[in-house]
Amino acid sequence: MKSPPEGLDAADTSQIIAMAWDDSTSFEAIALNYGLDEAQVIALMRQNLKARSFQVWRQQVRGRTSKHAVKQARETNRI
Repeated sequence: MKSPPEGLDAADTSQIIAMAWDDSTSFEAIALNYGLDEAQVIALMRQNLKARSFQVWRQQVRGRTSKHAVKQARETNRI
């Protein structure tokens, strides 16, 4: 498991957490803004959320096409 990069201030961490909770924000968008891949976002969430909150977030994110821009594009192109 990757660890989140050092040097993120509290405001950046808070913004990343908010983006990760948002169903319409993909992991790719977080990577573009902050340079974190999916594994690093998961590690950051694990470190900063309570255990139960992390479990709820993982259940929400797991398999969700909107969290992956490529899958989201495929869903949009369907007739």
